[in-house]
Amino acid sequence: MKVIVDMDKCQDHGQCVFSAPEVFSLDEAGRLEFDSAPDDALREAVEEAVDVCPLQAIAVED
Repeated sequence: MKVIVDMDKCQDHGQCVFSAPEVFSLDEAGRLEFDSAPDDALREAVEEAVDVCPLQAIAVED
C-alpha cells in the first residue's frame, strides 16, 4: 500500500491523524507528516483517513 498526500491541497486540518495516528502526524509547526508505505494491516485506518479528509487530499494505491 502506498499513501499519497497532495500537499498543495492539504491544509493540515489533522482529521487523518485521528483516524490513523500510526500513519499520520502533525509536526511541531502543525504541518502534516506521514508514512508513505505503512504496513497493510493499517489499511482500514488509512482508508478512513481518506474518507474524513475535508479536502480529499489523501489517496491510496496498491
